[in-house]
Amino acid sequence: MRSKSMHILFSAAAIIAFFGSAAAGEVVLHHVHGLAFSSDGKSLMIPAHVGLAVYRDGRWAKMPGPEHDFMGFSSSKDAIYTSGHPAPSSPLRNPLGLMKSTDAGKTWQQLGLSGESDFHVMAAGYRSGVVYVLNSQPNSRMPQPGLYFTKDDGKTWKHSAAAALSERITSIAVHPLQSDTLAIGTMNGVYLSRDFGATFKRIGTERAASAVLFDLDGKQLYSASADGSALSRVSLDGKGDTTIAVPKLDRDFVLYIAQSPAKPDDLAIATRQRHVFVSNDRGKTWKQIAREGAAV
Repeated sequence: MRSKSMHILFSAAAIIAFFGSAAAGEVVLHHVHGLAFSSDGKSLMIPAHVGLAVYRDGRWAKMPGPEHDFMGFSSSKDAIYTSGHPAPSSPLRNPLGLMKSTDAGKTWQQLGLSGESDFHVMAAGYRSGVVYVLNSQPNSRMPQPGLYFTKDDGKTWKHSAAAALSERITSIAVHPLQSDTLAIGTMNGVYLSRDFGATFKRIGTERAASAVLFDLDGKQLYSASADGSALSRVSLDGKGDTTIAVPKLDRDFVLYIAQSPAKPDDLAIATRQRHVFVSNDRGKTWKQIAREGAAV
């Protein structure tokens, strides 16, 4: 029997096999709706309006597979989860509902709610596999709008009460190991829940947050300031808050943060204006790899 590790998300073999000779200029990030490193840490994947783009070994290329307009996008150790709209040539119903890929986006499995829901804000636990989504309107499995989670790939959904939380949610992050622990970014700061979103407590400053991400050690949480000024890294035990400088952003802000599972010091950020930067020293220095959606 093949071990589960043989199917690790964005495996080096899968990406190298499809990388071909695509030139950097052939890839344009029309939109940026997510950000994820491969499990080996050597590739960075971005849903780019017409399929998935990947940056590896200093080059950009398009991954094979349907050119769906992926909106919500998150990865676990063994799969990508997404939502959005089908490619013009696709026979799939619009919107896509919840979908899953275990082969770096070459093929997709529909997990339900196709033709019903498009989840723009979603996140998966890296090792737990739990998926949280922000639902904007009722559907056949979610009787009301709000925050929901599934632990069985969409077979069943549970509603999170999100008690005492009235702020608009901008982003969601899920603890890499603990399926009951999640964080949300809002216009009034970052909130942490340890009970599947039933209750939340503010963590860190009250500054508006445009993106959140759990460190893969499960002990710290990254957040991006909505004014574009910096990233923050706060310990979940409340004992420390570190500011990480980002490249100067003119009327722009960070929408997505990613961390390499293989090399935790490697970070990536993507902004509203489709700038993408990578760092190999936890944000001490940054290298730009895309400028307004164009490969650098």
